[in-house]
Amino acid sequence: MQHPTQHRIVVLGAGYAGAVAAGRLARRLRPQDAAITLVNAEPHFVERVRMHQLATGQELRARPLDEMFAKTGVEVRIAQVTGVDTDRRTVSVTDPDGTGELAYDTLVYALGSAWNPQDVPGAAEHAHEIAGRTGALRLRERLAGLAAGRTVVVVGGGLTGLEAATEIAEARPDLDVTLTARGELGDWLSPKGRRHLRKVFHTLGITARENAAVTAVVADHVVTADGTSVPADVTVWTTGFAVHPLARATTLDVTDTGRIVVDATMRSVSHPDVYAVGDAALAAGPGGKPLRMSCASGVPTAWQAADAVAARLTGAKLPKVTPRYFNQCISLGRSQGLIQYVTADDRAVGAALTGRLAALYKELVCKSAAWGVANPTLGVPTRRRPVAPRTPEPAPTV
Repeated sequence: MQHPTQHRIVVLGAGYAGAVAAGRLARRLRPQDAAITLVNAEPHFVERVRMHQLATGQELRARPLDEMFAKTGVEVRIAQVTGVDTDRRTVSVTDPDGTGELAYDTLVYALGSAWNPQDVPGAAEHAHEIAGRTGALRLRERLAGLAAGRTVVVVGGGLTGLEAATEIAEARPDLDVTLTARGELGDWLSPKGRRHLRKVFHTLGITARENAAVTAVVADHVVTADGTSVPADVTVWTTGFAVHPLARATTLDVTDTGRIVVDATMRSVSHPDVYAVGDAALAAGPGGKPLRMSCASGVPTAWQAADAVAARLTGAKLPKVTPRYFNQCISLGRSQGLIQYVTADDRAVGAALTGRLAALYKELVCKSAAWGVANPTLGVPTRRRPVAPRTPEPAPTV
C-alpha cells in the first residue's frame, strides 16, 4: 500500500524504454520513499524487434510483466491510458474494472509509437503492419493462408522493411516477395553493406523496386508514383512510425509530429515533473542531431531519465552522458545478417559485419535487449538511496 509521504512515480508504457526506466528507478530509490507504478495495456512485455519473426510463424518466449517485476517494488497496472492532465498531475486509465485515475509527482511518458500509414490512400484499410504484437499476429494468420505463388509486397526500405522482406522470403520461399523503396536499396549503408544486402535479396529471390514510392494501396495491388501497378495479395507497410497521439492533447511542449521536447536529462522543457523516453521523446544525440525512433535510442534514454529522476530526488549528481550509436543491426532471415558500424550520430562508416556471424550477433543483441529489461542496471549492484526533502526548482531550459 502506498504511503502518503512516498514520492509517486508513474511510468506509462512497458516497451523497452518504459520497462527499463521503471526497473532502473526501483533499483535507485528506496521503496519506502518512492512508489513506482508501471502502466501498460498488455500483460506481457513485447519484443518489438522480433515482430517480423512472429509474423512468419515463429514462437516467441512469453514474458509476463508481473513475473518480470516481481519483488522489484514496481507495481504493474494493466490498463489503457486514456488521458494525462499535466496541470492536475493525473493520468486517466481504463481497465476491465472500469475507469480510474492515478496521481503522480513524477511522470515518465513512454507510450512509444505505432505504424504510420502516412495518409496514403488505402494503406490503413488494406495493408498489414508489424509495429506491434496484434498486427504481427494478424499478418501471421494471413501469410499462413496464402497459397504458393501468391504475392507479398513489403512497402518501405528501412530496417523494418528489410527484416520483414527477408524473413518472409526465407520462411516462405514459395511466395513471390517484392520490396518497394522510396530510394535505392540500402542507400544509407556502406558499399560493403549494400553489396551484401543485394546478394541476400538475390539468394532469397526478393524483387527490389527502387525509387518507387507507393502512392496507393488496393486490396490486390499497390500503385507507385509513376503509375505502375504492382500485384500484392498481401501488403506489409513498414514506412515509419507515428507516436502515440495522447501527448498532443496535453499542455506539454511537443513537436508537429507529437514527440515531447526534452532536455539532456529527458525532462520535458515545459513541465519539470514529466520525463519522456523512447520514441515519444524528441531527444538530441551527438551534435544535437535528433535520436531516431528505435530500441537503440529508447534504452539509453530510459537509463538517462531514470538516473536523472533518481539524482534529483536524492540530491545526487545528474547524469551527463549523451546517447550515441555504435552500429545498426539488421537480421536478413535466420541465417544471414548485416551489422553496419556507424558514427556516434548514426552515419555509416566503411566497416560492416555480414553473413552468419552477423546473424548470430543480431540474435545476441535481441536477447541482450530483453535481458536488459529484467536487469536494467546491467547486473551492476546498486544502492537504493533515500529521497531528499522536496524543494521547489525552476523549469528546465533547453
